Amino acid sequence: MSQGIKQLILCGLLALSFFSGVARAEGINITSVELERADNDWLLNATFKIELSPGLEDAVQKGVVLYFQTEFELTRSRWYWFDEKPALAQRQTRLSYQPLTQQYRIASEGFTFSAKTISEALQAVGSIGGWRVIDNNQIDPSKPYTAGLRMTLDLSKLPKPFQVNALNNRDWNVSSDWLRFPFLPNGSNLIKR
Repeated sequence: MSQGIKQLILCGLLALSFFSGVARAEGINITSVELERADNDWLLNATFKIELSPGLEDAVQKGVVLYFQTEFELTRSRWYWFDEKPALAQRQTRLSYQPLTQQYRIASEGFTFSAKTISEALQAVGSIGGWRVIDNNQIDPSKPYTAGLRMTLDLSKLPKPFQVNALNNRDWNVSSDWLRFPFLPNGSNLIKR
């Protein structure tokens, strides 16, 4: 193989790795999770890093409302049957843009927040504090559990034309992977990534 062909192949591989790195930068990543006990409940504090594609950012600025679904589940393995799921919780966060005030609006469970920039808005969407996910009566303190957490862009809440576009466009399929971690009712439950 000549030197020119080797250099061309090397440049092609570098370009592919660059573009795949750019594609992976967009999405949702969990940066920290903590379960803390408060009286008879367990509260979840979590931080997600959310990066939208330019197409999604443009859609928000043109009036498309985005709904982010956060899911939490607590499971306990059983050798004789399916896993037990003593706690399941979901919450939805709404992100919209108000052209008159030129601000982004975030709404979740009665809480509303305004932000001037998309990055501030996404930071607010990705910050969860004091979310009640487990009632202490649902668990046995002497047994170990596995907690799971993820956040996704809820495509079913988009207007119908955008749902069709989302099926054909990877940029619109924004979600984090499930983060699964051990939950010990009598131990420390803080995870930083």
